[in-house]
Amino acid sequence: MYSDFETQSALYRAATEEFLAKQFTDSCPWDTIYDSMRYSLLAGGKRIRPMLSMAFCHMYGGDWHLAAPLGCALEMVHTYSLIHDDLPCMDNDDLRRGKPTNHKVYGETMAVLAGDGLQSAAFEVIASASALSAQQRIDAVEVLAKACGTSGMVAGQVLDMSNHSSEEELLMLHELKTGAMIAGAAELGCIAANADKKAHACAREYALKLGIAFQVYDDVLDVIGCEKDLGKPIGSDQEEGKFTFVNLMGVDGALEYAKRCTEEAKAALDHALDTAFLEELADSLICRKN
Repeated sequence: MYSDFETQSALYRAATEEFLAKQFTDSCPWDTIYDSMRYSLLAGGKRIRPMLSMAFCHMYGGDWHLAAPLGCALEMVHTYSLIHDDLPCMDNDDLRRGKPTNHKVYGETMAVLAGDGLQSAAFEVIASASALSAQQRIDAVEVLAKACGTSGMVAGQVLDMSNHSSEEELLMLHELKTGAMIAGAAELGCIAANADKKAHACAREYALKLGIAFQVYDDVLDVIGCEKDLGKPIGSDQEEGKFTFVNLMGVDGALEYAKRCTEEAKAALDHALDTAFLEELADSLICRKN
């Protein structure tokens, strides 16, 4: 076990929370939208995505503080996706992280607008990251746009709304819906560190495998997890008729598959560098309770 993992994780999370807490604090006639955005943005969570940005920047010799705005920009987009995911026209969920979902508090219209606002604000954050060069900011915008758009997360959401019943279809869905954003977070860290193309390829391979392991274990938690820990009712996937890795492999098979993907993620790292933190992070995601 990497002895400094908890210390470094706490630093990354603190930087994330500090940055996000400063967003959308203006007082204006339309500030209800800011309340709605902050309600979901500051509702907690593991902050894995900004953590990955900062960790990859650090591993490739950069100042990880420079990656914080990029990782937080991606976290804004992730939060928007959760708000929209919970809407009645999507998953129709009432709880998120143990709290009423955004549309239950602010109404459907405001929830849609809060998601829209978070998405556009993410690109504004990148554009105004003055500690980075113009080329780094352009590259970061391109990575985030691809990760969250119709060749990434949005495409995955489209597939999630359709019927699928094979391992190939399930993998494609989650590589797009979950993996693309996690890979984007890792690549943003490489951009902040001015790392080379080989580093980007390494980051993507690690993160895509990590994303699958995360999703497989998420499917398992929906069956065997604790409702209090998850912050939402267990069994929601089955109730909604979703085809998951547990349907495909059973609980034990899915757990084994998550472990295999985790090992493949760790193997993808450049072991000429200090990979201890990222290896421990990968292991922690298939031991979590939520």
